Amino acid sequence: MSQHVAIVSYFSVGAYDSNTVDENIILSQILCELKISHEIVSWSDPNVNWSQFSLLLIKSTWDYFDFYPEFLTWLETIRTLGIPTLNSLDTILWNSSKKYLLEIESKGYPVIAGMILEKGKLISQDEIKAKVNSEFWVVKPLVSGGAKNTLKLASQDWDKHAEKVQNWVNEEAFLIQPFISEVEKVGEYSLLFFNGEFSHAVLKTPATKDFRVQHYFGGTIKSVDPLESMLSFCQALVDEFASKSLYVRVDGVEIKGQFHLMELEMIEPYLFLALSDQAIPNYKRAIAARLG
Repeated sequence: MSQHVAIVSYFSVGAYDSNTVDENIILSQILCELKISHEIVSWSDPNVNWSQFSLLLIKSTWDYFDFYPEFLTWLETIRTLGIPTLNSLDTILWNSSKKYLLEIESKGYPVIAGMILEKGKLISQDEIKAKVNSEFWVVKPLVSGGAKNTLKLASQDWDKHAEKVQNWVNEEAFLIQPFISEVEKVGEYSLLFFNGEFSHAVLKTPATKDFRVQHYFGGTIKSVDPLESMLSFCQALVDEFASKSLYVRVDGVEIKGQFHLMELEMIEPYLFLALSDQAIPNYKRAIAARLG
Protein backbone atom coordinates (compact mmCIF):
# COMPACT_ATOMS: atom_id res chain seq x y z
CA MET A 1 0.00 0.00 0.00
CA SER A 2 1.33 3.46 -0.88
CA GLN A 3 1.77 5.87 1.98
CA HIS A 4 -1.17 8.02 3.02
CA VAL A 5 -0.41 10.05 6.14
CA ALA A 6 -2.73 11.84 8.55
CA ILE A 7 -1.63 15.10 10.14
CA VAL A 8 -3.65 14.76 13.33
CA SER A 9 -5.02 18.03 14.66
CA TYR A 10 -8.15 19.13 16.54
CA PHE A 11 -11.35 21.08 16.01
CA SER A 12 -10.12 24.61 16.65
CA VAL A 13 -12.23 26.95 18.69
CA GLY A 14 -9.47 29.58 18.73
CA ALA A 15 -8.55 28.99 22.37
CA TYR A 16 -5.02 27.65 21.90
CA ASP A 17 -3.96 28.80 18.46
CA SER A 18 -4.48 32.56 18.32
CA ASN A 19 -1.46 34.65 17.29
CA THR A 20 0.34 31.60 15.93
CA VAL A 21 1.74 30.42 12.62
CA ASP A 22 -0.25 27.34 11.54
CA GLU A 23 2.31 24.55 11.82
CA ASN A 24 -0.14 22.04 10.32
CA ILE A 25 0.26 23.97 7.05
CA ILE A 26 4.06 23.91 7.37
CA LEU A 27 3.94 20.15 7.96
CA SER A 28 1.63 19.74 4.97
CA GLN A 29 4.09 21.69 2.80
CA ILE A 30 6.93 19.45 3.99
CA LEU A 31 4.96 16.33 3.07
CA CYS A 32 4.13 17.84 -0.33
CA GLU A 33 7.84 18.44 -0.94
CA LEU A 34 8.51 14.82 0.08
CA LYS A 35 5.71 13.74 -2.31
CA ILE A 36 3.79 12.04 0.53
CA SER A 37 0.02 11.77 0.19
CA HIS A 38 -1.64 13.23 3.29
CA GLU A 39 -4.54 15.12 4.81
CA ILE A 40 -5.16 17.14 7.97
CA VAL A 41 -7.79 15.58 10.22
CA SER A 42 -9.09 16.06 13.74
CA TRP A 43 -8.53 13.24 16.22
CA SER A 44 -12.12 13.61 17.46
CA ASP A 45 -13.83 13.65 14.06
CA PRO A 46 -16.26 10.68 14.09
CA ASN A 47 -16.35 10.62 10.28
CA VAL A 48 -12.66 9.84 9.78
CA ASN A 49 -11.83 6.36 8.50
CA TRP A 50 -8.53 5.88 10.30
CA SER A 51 -7.74 2.58 8.63
CA GLN A 52 -7.06 4.42 5.33
CA PHE A 53 -3.85 5.87 6.79
CA SER A 54 -0.45 4.20 6.80
CA LEU A 55 0.89 6.56 9.51
CA LEU A 56 -0.41 9.22 11.88
CA LEU A 57 1.71 12.33 12.49
CA ILE A 58 0.18 13.57 15.74
CA LYS A 59 0.79 17.29 15.51
CA SER A 60 -1.73 19.51 17.28
CA THR A 61 -4.30 17.61 19.35
CA TRP A 62 -4.56 20.76 21.44
CA ASP A 63 -7.77 19.88 23.26
CA TYR A 64 -6.90 16.33 24.35
CA PHE A 65 -6.95 17.34 28.03
CA ASP A 66 -10.44 18.83 27.63
CA PHE A 67 -11.71 15.46 26.42
CA TYR A 68 -9.23 13.09 28.08
CA PRO A 69 -11.46 9.96 28.38
CA GLU A 70 -12.41 10.31 24.71
CA PHE A 71 -8.77 10.86 23.78
CA LEU A 72 -7.72 7.69 25.59
CA THR A 73 -10.47 5.79 23.78
CA TRP A 74 -9.22 7.18 20.47
CA LEU A 75 -5.65 6.10 21.26
CA GLU A 76 -6.92 2.60 22.02
CA THR A 77 -8.80 2.56 18.70
CA ILE A 78 -5.61 3.47 16.83
CA ARG A 79 -3.69 0.80 18.77
CA THR A 80 -6.31 -1.81 17.86
CA LEU A 81 -6.09 -0.82 14.20
CA GLY A 82 -2.31 -1.22 14.37
CA ILE A 83 -1.56 2.11 12.70
CA PRO A 84 1.94 3.47 13.45
CA THR A 85 2.05 6.90 15.06
CA LEU A 86 4.68 9.59 15.58
CA ASN A 87 5.18 10.03 18.39
CA SER A 88 4.39 6.47 19.51
CA LEU A 89 1.19 5.66 21.41
CA ASP A 90 3.21 4.51 24.44
CA THR A 91 5.09 7.81 24.46
CA ILE A 92 1.87 9.82 24.20
CA LEU A 93 0.17 7.88 26.99
CA TRP A 94 3.17 8.31 29.30
CA ASN A 95 3.43 12.00 28.49
CA SER A 96 -0.29 12.77 28.83
CA SER A 97 -0.22 12.95 32.64
CA LYS A 98 2.23 15.17 34.49
CA LYS A 99 2.98 12.19 36.74
CA TYR A 100 5.92 11.66 34.40
CA LEU A 101 7.63 14.69 35.99
CA LEU A 102 7.88 12.88 39.31
CA GLU A 103 9.31 9.83 37.52
CA ILE A 104 12.02 11.94 35.88
CA GLU A 105 12.74 13.61 39.23
CA SER A 106 13.12 10.18 40.85
CA LYS A 107 15.96 9.47 38.39
CA GLY A 108 17.94 12.36 39.86
CA TYR A 109 17.24 15.17 37.40
CA PRO A 110 16.41 18.70 38.65
CA VAL A 111 12.67 18.98 37.94
CA ILE A 112 9.96 21.43 39.01
CA ALA A 113 7.77 18.45 39.85
CA GLY A 114 5.82 19.27 43.01
CA MET A 115 3.20 17.03 44.57
CA ILE A 116 0.10 15.26 43.25
CA LEU A 117 -3.25 16.11 44.82
CA GLU A 118 -5.12 12.86 44.25
CA LYS A 119 -8.66 13.05 42.91
CA GLY A 120 -11.32 13.04 45.62
CA LYS A 121 -8.89 13.16 48.55
CA LEU A 122 -8.95 15.81 51.25
CA ILE A 123 -6.06 18.20 50.72
CA SER A 124 -3.62 18.57 53.60
CA GLN A 125 -1.97 21.99 53.77
CA ASP A 126 0.67 20.62 56.16
CA GLU A 127 1.60 17.90 53.68
CA ILE A 128 1.91 20.45 50.88
CA LYS A 129 4.15 22.67 53.00
CA ALA A 130 6.35 19.68 53.83
CA LYS A 131 6.78 18.69 50.18
CA VAL A 132 6.56 22.01 48.31
CA ASN A 133 8.85 24.48 50.02
CA SER A 134 7.98 27.78 48.36
CA GLU A 135 6.46 31.15 49.20
CA PHE A 136 4.15 30.81 46.21
CA TRP A 137 2.49 27.73 44.72
CA VAL A 138 1.10 26.95 41.28
CA VAL A 139 -1.84 24.56 41.01
CA LYS A 140 -2.71 22.88 37.70
CA PRO A 141 -4.57 19.73 36.58
CA LEU A 142 -2.45 16.58 36.33
CA VAL A 143 -3.74 16.24 32.78
CA SER A 144 -3.67 19.72 31.31
CA GLY A 145 -2.23 22.14 28.83
CA GLY A 146 -2.45 25.74 27.78
CA ALA A 147 -2.49 26.97 31.42
CA LYS A 148 -6.07 25.72 31.83
CA ASN A 149 -7.33 25.91 35.46
CA THR A 150 -3.89 27.07 36.51
CA LEU A 151 -3.73 29.15 39.67
CA LYS A 152 -0.86 30.95 41.35
CA LEU A 153 -1.27 31.64 45.06
CA ALA A 154 0.74 32.67 48.09
CA SER A 155 1.20 29.73 50.45
CA GLN A 156 0.16 31.96 53.36
CA ASP A 157 -3.13 32.67 51.53
CA TRP A 158 -4.02 28.99 51.19
CA ASP A 159 -7.20 29.40 53.24
CA LYS A 160 -8.59 31.88 50.69
CA HIS A 161 -8.24 29.34 47.87
CA ALA A 162 -8.62 26.01 49.68
CA GLU A 163 -12.32 25.54 48.89
CA LYS A 164 -11.88 26.31 45.20
CA VAL A 165 -8.90 23.97 44.85
CA GLN A 166 -10.66 21.23 46.83
CA ASN A 167 -13.67 21.50 44.50
CA TRP A 168 -11.31 21.10 41.53
CA VAL A 169 -9.58 18.12 43.14
CA ASN A 170 -12.94 16.48 43.84
CA GLU A 171 -13.33 16.31 40.04
CA GLU A 172 -9.81 15.38 38.92
CA ALA A 173 -6.22 15.01 40.14
CA PHE A 174 -4.06 18.13 40.32
CA LEU A 175 -0.41 18.98 40.67
CA ILE A 176 0.81 21.63 43.11
CA GLN A 177 4.27 22.99 42.33
CA PRO A 178 6.59 25.65 43.70
CA PHE A 179 6.29 28.93 41.82
CA ILE A 180 9.58 29.69 40.11
CA SER A 181 10.26 33.44 40.12
CA GLU A 182 12.83 33.03 37.32
CA VAL A 183 9.92 32.40 34.93
CA GLU A 184 8.70 35.96 35.56
CA LYS A 185 12.17 37.51 35.66
CA VAL A 186 13.91 35.70 32.79
CA GLY A 187 11.38 33.42 31.13
CA GLU A 188 11.10 29.77 30.17
CA TYR A 189 13.42 28.11 27.68
CA SER A 190 12.19 25.63 25.08
CA LEU A 191 14.72 23.42 23.31
CA LEU A 192 13.45 21.47 20.31
CA PHE A 193 14.83 18.08 19.30
CA PHE A 194 13.95 16.04 16.20
CA ASN A 195 14.86 12.33 16.16
CA GLY A 196 16.91 12.94 19.29
CA GLU A 197 19.03 15.71 17.74
CA PHE A 198 18.93 19.35 18.85
CA SER A 199 17.32 21.67 16.32
CA HIS A 200 16.62 25.12 17.79
CA ALA A 201 15.64 26.94 20.96
CA VAL A 202 13.45 29.84 22.08
CA LEU A 203 12.99 31.90 25.22
CA LYS A 204 9.37 32.54 26.23
CA THR A 205 8.81 35.56 28.46
CA PRO A 206 5.46 36.22 30.16
CA ALA A 207 3.53 39.46 29.80
CA THR A 208 4.05 42.01 32.58
CA LYS A 209 2.36 40.94 35.85
CA ASP A 210 1.60 37.46 34.51
CA PHE A 211 3.33 34.13 35.05
CA ARG A 212 1.97 32.24 32.05
CA VAL A 213 4.38 32.21 29.12
CA GLN A 214 1.90 31.07 26.45
CA HIS A 215 1.71 33.46 23.49
CA TYR A 216 -2.08 33.73 23.76
CA PHE A 217 -1.64 35.33 27.19
CA GLY A 218 0.53 38.05 25.69
CA GLY A 219 3.92 36.45 26.26
CA THR A 220 6.81 37.15 23.91
CA ILE A 221 9.00 34.56 22.21
CA LYS A 222 12.45 34.94 20.69
CA SER A 223 14.98 32.60 19.16
CA VAL A 224 18.06 31.96 21.33
CA ASP A 225 21.26 29.93 21.31
CA PRO A 226 21.34 27.87 24.51
CA LEU A 227 24.48 27.66 26.60
CA GLU A 228 26.47 24.46 26.15
CA SER A 229 25.67 23.41 29.73
CA MET A 230 21.92 23.78 29.13
CA LEU A 231 22.10 21.96 25.80
CA SER A 232 24.07 19.02 27.21
CA PHE A 233 21.64 18.69 30.13
CA CYS A 234 18.63 18.67 27.80
CA GLN A 235 20.36 16.22 25.46
CA ALA A 236 20.87 13.82 28.38
CA LEU A 237 17.15 14.09 29.22
CA VAL A 238 16.18 13.41 25.62
CA ASP A 239 18.60 10.48 25.37
CA GLU A 240 17.04 8.83 28.42
CA PHE A 241 13.35 9.62 28.02
CA ALA A 242 12.69 10.64 24.40
CA SER A 243 15.34 9.08 22.16
CA LYS A 244 12.73 7.40 19.92
CA SER A 245 10.54 10.48 19.49
CA LEU A 246 10.23 12.31 16.18
CA TYR A 247 9.83 15.52 18.17
CA VAL A 248 10.28 16.58 21.77
CA ARG A 249 10.24 20.01 23.34
CA VAL A 250 12.21 20.42 26.56
CA ASP A 251 10.78 23.31 28.59
CA GLY A 252 12.65 24.58 31.59
CA VAL A 253 14.10 27.41 33.60
CA GLU A 254 17.59 28.21 34.77
CA ILE A 255 17.99 28.57 38.54
CA LYS A 256 21.41 29.64 39.82
CA GLY A 257 23.07 28.35 36.67
CA GLN A 258 21.32 24.95 36.72
CA PHE A 259 18.62 24.05 34.19
CA HIS A 260 15.44 22.68 35.81
CA LEU A 261 12.91 20.77 33.73
CA MET A 262 9.34 22.09 33.72
CA GLU A 263 7.83 20.01 30.90
CA LEU A 264 8.97 17.34 28.45
CA GLU A 265 6.46 17.86 25.64
CA MET A 266 5.94 14.83 23.39
CA ILE A 267 2.23 14.91 22.47
CA GLU A 268 1.40 18.15 20.66
CA PRO A 269 3.97 20.84 21.39
CA TYR A 270 4.10 23.98 19.34
CA LEU A 271 7.47 23.66 17.61
CA PHE A 272 8.24 27.34 16.88
CA LEU A 273 9.08 26.41 13.31
CA ALA A 274 8.82 29.98 12.00
CA LEU A 275 11.31 31.46 14.48
CA SER A 276 14.50 29.79 13.31
CA ASP A 277 16.05 29.39 9.88
CA GLN A 278 17.15 25.83 10.59
CA ALA A 279 13.87 24.64 12.19
CA ILE A 280 11.92 23.67 9.07
CA PRO A 281 14.90 22.03 7.27
CA ASN A 282 15.68 20.07 10.44
CA TYR A 283 12.05 18.99 10.82
CA LYS A 284 11.85 17.98 7.15
CA ARG A 285 15.05 15.93 7.42
CA ALA A 286 13.74 14.15 10.54
CA ILE A 287 10.40 13.35 8.90
CA ALA A 288 12.10 12.10 5.73
CA ALA A 289 14.26 9.79 7.82
CA ARG A 290 11.15 8.30 9.46
CA LEU A 291 9.15 7.97 6.23
CA GLY A 292 12.01 6.89 4.00
